[in-house]
Amino acid sequence: DGVVVSEKVKSNNLDVKIPESELETEEKGMEQEPMRESDGNILDVSLDYPRDKHISIQRHLSDLEKLADLREDQKKPCPLCPEEKFKACYSHKLRRHLQNLHWKVSVEFQGYRMCICHLPCHPVKPNLVGDQTVSKLGAHYHCIICSATITRRSDMIGHVTRHVNKGETESRFSTVVKESATDVQVLPNHSTPHKTDSYFNPKMKLNRQLIFCALAVLAEERKPIECLDAFGATGIMGLQWAKHLRSSVKVTINDCNENSVTIIKENCHLNKMKVKLNLKEEGNDETVGDGEENTGTIEVTKMDANVIMHLRSFDFIHLDPFGTSVNYLDSAFRNVRNLGIVSLTSTDTSSLYAKAQHVALRHYGCNIVRTEYFKELAARIVIAAVTRAAARCNKGIEVLLAVALEHFVLVVVRVLRGPSTADDSAKKIRYLLHCQWCEERIFQKEGNMVEENPYQQLPCDCHGSMPGRTAVLLGPLWSGALFNPGFLRRMLLEAVQYGLDEAQPLLKTLICEAECTTLKQFSTHGSGDENKQEECGVYIKTSNTSPESFVVHGKRKGEDGLRSAAKRQKAEHSAEHPAFYYNVHRHSLRGMNMPKLNKFLTYLSEAGYRVSRTHFDPMGVRTNAPLAQFKSVLLKYSTPTYTGGQAEGPVHLPGDVHMGEEAPAAADVKVEVFPEDEECGVAAAMSTHSSPTPCAAD
Repeated sequence: DGVVVSEKVKSNNLDVKIPESELETEEKGMEQEPMRESDGNILDVSLDYPRDKHISIQRHLSDLEKLADLREDQKKPCPLCPEEKFKACYSHKLRRHLQNLHWKVSVEFQGYRMCICHLPCHPVKPNLVGDQTVSKLGAHYHCIICSATITRRSDMIGHVTRHVNKGETESRFSTVVKESATDVQVLPNHSTPHKTDSYFNPKMKLNRQLIFCALAVLAEERKPIECLDAFGATGIMGLQWAKHLRSSVKVTINDCNENSVTIIKENCHLNKMKVKLNLKEEGNDETVGDGEENTGTIEVTKMDANVIMHLRSFDFIHLDPFGTSVNYLDSAFRNVRNLGIVSLTSTDTSSLYAKAQHVALRHYGCNIVRTEYFKELAARIVIAAVTRAAARCNKGIEVLLAVALEHFVLVVVRVLRGPSTADDSAKKIRYLLHCQWCEERIFQKEGNMVEENPYQQLPCDCHGSMPGRTAVLLGPLWSGALFNPGFLRRMLLEAVQYGLDEAQPLLKTLICEAECTTLKQFSTHGSGDENKQEECGVYIKTSNTSPESFVVHGKRKGEDGLRSAAKRQKAEHSAEHPAFYYNVHRHSLRGMNMPKLNKFLTYLSEAGYRVSRTHFDPMGVRTNAPLAQFKSVLLKYSTPTYTGGQAEGPVHLPGDVHMGEEAPAAADVKVEVFPEDEECGVAAAMSTHSSPTPCAAD
């Protein structure tokens, strides 16, 4: 009788009608879906999921006007109304119609507007008038989440609210985001990790670049290497590895969520990468020929991260779970190969930064309080947990990199197999004595004997001058070095080679911090004749090294190469940087103007102490000077606050020298640029400005 047969679907106490044609299309799609995966090991993912959003869902009014293709001299119909409801008209009238009838009565959700739609996409119950049947088309809204059609605006608001209360905020359409020449599809709520299957955080771009540089350095040591992104989400990190490092790496992207795995496969095809399914699940590996499996091919698995790390061995493992990563450390170190690298990103900053101290005690077994050096404290907490997990597997670690910024704590370690290295690493886990009055700190001495007066270890005398118990015991923490200068320099070379501009300033700061120096000269030359690079005074071959000289596929080959690598690891520990740093603002005196930070570093260095800036704190100073000497130098070169007609000048203490004689002005410092550095696109020197240079922690 001309009536469209439909089927009612009860969703959230609302009757939503879906036309039979759409149901038939979905059934056909479900019948054809197994046909797409019958191609053996290489999967061809269709582009039906996620679906495109309806035209009535737009971000801005201008986007809605673009649909109408407004022109001054032509009549255009409304894109959301049929001809019988709104006839074609000129642009000024159509613009008012779109604004008043559609845009003003829309429902907003996460930056999108669900405008009212009058198109025949929502058939309602027919009205029987005598013997005639009239099919009436009603105004409706299209849900941005489940694509349902709701007639009333109040019902639409309640419908979306129920989705939010249930955590069902995953939309069925996606947008493409590009980062480092890699495209990924993300959903509109991609920034909410627990409510989306395509979690993507643009603020973690720097984190991804640092991990890529570490992997690129490892790829220069031995090829090919097997690397694992244990928590793929959108798969952008593994895609960047495979796209830029090509045949040097064999990438495996894993995620335990089925929808995330589907999105990862689609993103692989979006970047023209072949998808290699899990062989144990498919049981067919004939489609990948010899020598082609690591050329533009990414293996995608759907497992728990602990399971895949127990089943297989890898040279490079990256862990980036939601929150703490301590639940995955044992399985990560169980099968990682010798001299491999394990990197982990911890985003549970509330516990690591001492905002939830009971959670830090529960997850990491550490007692902490809020201090001025809380970010470095967080890095040492994570490294201590990593060290204990590696030692349980008879493995030691060498810390290559530790970064603590606003949103995450990144730790990159190299694995050293053997019980002796495990014992050496475990000995570096100690407790920290922290004075709660002046914030002086020192690691406890090695040994298990109980001291009669532990306050004697602290350089300060607060226990004698202040009442009560003045110090607290923090930890256990990692007491060793946080950086490897040679590895960081090689990371800087890779960042320059691949044009990672965001990572280069941070890597330069880390190199200065690792060497505890203010000298900022970075040579990015690479001798093409010898294909060698200097790492902490030891030359190691990188480019022309054959794979047989390193550990390949879990077998020990080339013992000479392993012994030379072990010597290099020991040489890198020769000059460790001082532990922790002081914030100049926390220790400045009232009524005094402290000197510029870079000038203060010069004065402290001339006093005979090692000094450097730190990425943990833009106003922090890493030095081996005790706090008393730190304050003494700060007071010596501070000037009184200007009051009345009193002139500014340095505080003249016994043996004081005028500031003008101590250090040259910032304008007199010359910047030297090496010709070979200009070719690589990196300045070889950074001048010492009068104001603090911007830090990545900002």
